[in-house]
Amino acid sequence: MKLPAVQYADGIKQGKQDQFKGLNHNLGAKDGELWDMRNLTSDYFPLLASRPRRMLFKTLTAPGGLFCWDKLCWVDGTTFYYNGESKGTVTAGPKTFTALGAYIVIFPDKAYYNTAADEFGSLEAAWSGTSLTFTNGKIYDEDADANCIQAEGVNWADTFKAGDAVTISGCTKHPSNNKTPIIREIDGDKLYFYEYTFDLDGDDGITPYTETGDMKVERTVPDLLFVCENENRLWGCDRTTIYASKLGDIFNWNVYDGLATDSYSVDTGSAGSFTACISYMGYPIFFKEDHIYKVYGSIPTNFEVMGSATLGVADGSAASLAVAGEVLFYLSRAGIMAYSGGIPQPVGAAFGVEKFRDAAAGSDGLKYYVSMRDRAGTWHLYVYDTQRGLWHIEDETHATHFASSGGNLYLLAEDGGIWIAGSVQDPPEEAAAEEAVSWMAEFADWYDDSPNKKGISKILVRLEVDEGAEARLYIQYDSGGTWEQVGHTLEANAKRSYYLPVIPRRADHYRLKLEGTGGCRIYGLTREYYDGSQLKSMPGRQ
Repeated sequence: MKLPAVQYADGIKQGKQDQFKGLNHNLGAKDGELWDMRNLTSDYFPLLASRPRRMLFKTLTAPGGLFCWDKLCWVDGTTFYYNGESKGTVTAGPKTFTALGAYIVIFPDKAYYNTAADEFGSLEAAWSGTSLTFTNGKIYDEDADANCIQAEGVNWADTFKAGDAVTISGCTKHPSNNKTPIIREIDGDKLYFYEYTFDLDGDDGITPYTETGDMKVERTVPDLLFVCENENRLWGCDRTTIYASKLGDIFNWNVYDGLATDSYSVDTGSAGSFTACISYMGYPIFFKEDHIYKVYGSIPTNFEVMGSATLGVADGSAASLAVAGEVLFYLSRAGIMAYSGGIPQPVGAAFGVEKFRDAAAGSDGLKYYVSMRDRAGTWHLYVYDTQRGLWHIEDETHATHFASSGGNLYLLAEDGGIWIAGSVQDPPEEAAAEEAVSWMAEFADWYDDSPNKKGISKILVRLEVDEGAEARLYIQYDSGGTWEQVGHTLEANAKRSYYLPVIPRRADHYRLKLEGTGGCRIYGLTREYYDGSQLKSMPGRQ
């Protein structure tokens, strides 16, 4: 009797991974997605690759801030440096920078550096004395009444200029003269204003008199927490109020002359404090934790603040604002958001349930770099690739400031190091590359689309490592916490494949981890495995 032939099969299956996406730190991550990583990059997507080495540009002893306008500048201790040269003295502590024209502005010091005139100074100016005479004067070569203040022997031009709005205080005989008028002309020790600006003595109100006591004449700037430049004005805010400087004038914030060049201020009236501001798509935009305000208009008379109740910048994360791929990113209370002028959209699903705070960020144009700390207080530097929608983790760098200069992205680390991150182009001569980078890629659990037990017998890795670099593969079964190295350490200067045998062991799921030192590109990862039964593992039985 002839029996039918039995088809032979060894039951071995293959699972191939030749596209490596970014981070997915969620319990529902699929086979082969990356649960955790260190010092990886999307530069070679779809390959899995270690990031390029950073370059150390300079180390500060007491870092206060980093900024770039036409040249790189920073604060070290109490000294402001521009293009590596000391230019002025500031207070110690973290700084906020912005710029308008040739001026770099430093807050909270209210200081400036004029890059064209090589001049460092204060935005504010003040005179104080014990005697100030209110008298009649001139304006535009014509006699004028009650429009002049005089301080004998003072050269007002050393302190103020025509067009400045100055606050006069200390008047007791005529308290109505405590006001903020605008200087129209300066003549030696005399400041001229519009006619009848002041109240003088006499029945006709034009008899000169002198105020004595603690007299002050000041040009002041609001105590701004956040600042930016937009359409030839500086914009800023304190906790409750939005301010704009006089057009093209960083020194004057109190000029209300009824002109298109006037200063501007408004209180939104909503609950909560402002947490950040930035210029984006031609508009100054202000943030609270639960509101976004956009200022429309071109002159003070038609400025209009429009607000929307949506997730804004988290308190303490004003520095997380950065534009990458023409989209504005920032950290909110709910995670990283992407804002294009409408309703912000979350882009932090890859982080799972983790929450972050105290973020600072920068951009190389297409990638968003953000340094922030998790609930445990550990700092991480994350990179979001806007072209591919992928997140990667670099390391535990705590960056406080970012700045772009000469096509490179610089970051200031909390320990004082100024590093060039990402793909470095034409670095400064004094910059030195860091040591070989240690990297790691931990994949999420593999179930191989089967509810049964399965056993893995071989792993094929196709990779390319730089000279002197190395890579190792590890496996972990059923979330046991113990990593076992598979095969030997991988070293090769050319792209090639390795077959790594695995001692078969049944498990519900398993996890793979690659780690190494130095440059490495992984092209593919193939697993050979077989299905087992539905039986649970028992002591002594695998």
